[in-house]
Amino acid sequence: MAIVTVDFDGTLYQGDSFKAMFKAGKKWFGYQQWLTLGMVILATLVTRVFKGKQAMRMCFFRGFAKTFKGMSKTKLDDFFKELASSDLSNVNMELVEKLREHEKRGDTIIILSGALHPFLEAFRDLLELDAEIISTRLTFTDDMICTGRVEKIINGEEKVTELKKWLQEKEMHPGFGESAFSTWAYADSETDIPLFEYVQTPVVVNPNEEMEAIAREKRWPIFDEALAEL
Repeated sequence: MAIVTVDFDGTLYQGDSFKAMFKAGKKWFGYQQWLTLGMVILATLVTRVFKGKQAMRMCFFRGFAKTFKGMSKTKLDDFFKELASSDLSNVNMELVEKLREHEKRGDTIIILSGALHPFLEAFRDLLELDAEIISTRLTFTDDMICTGRVEKIINGEEKVTELKKWLQEKEMHPGFGESAFSTWAYADSETDIPLFEYVQTPVVVNPNEEMEAIAREKRWPIFDEALAEL
């Protein structure tokens, strides 16, 4: 048995989730949301100048979540379902088929990503994948109205922390002892290096030039090249 983690943006999904949300926002967002988004973009540009690209991405991510403030969970679920169904062409179907092979072997699939949880739920359900999800969650009031804030962003080292936590919880049940499973990771970028180094079988998917060089140096398999062997 194996525990198989798969990243979303750039790996399972090869489009740009922020661009997709902008597109969906043309239908769903009102004046207040677009005003919020304009302020977010301004703050993001300032962050890029003073703190760099990764800090800019985190700033934009937290800022974009503010556009959902005041929406009910039901409305948000509908937003992400429509968003996912309109963008299935960007799903890496070769990887989906590989995940289905893992399922047939009895492996446990985990979508492990910094993307928003309801977005991943919508894609998982449309693809009919039997997968757990560990991802960034929006916060809600007691009556399930979105606050516009997110909990911790599941990225970089945080992916390893959350995976370890998940494994510790499952190890309390029969069949999930440490010797009973192997660990895999399908992911694409430098921020996933801590996860690649933690699991037993790292698989690099759709890497850029820098990540491809790192993969070759560390002798990590690249998905398209090792597809038949995995």
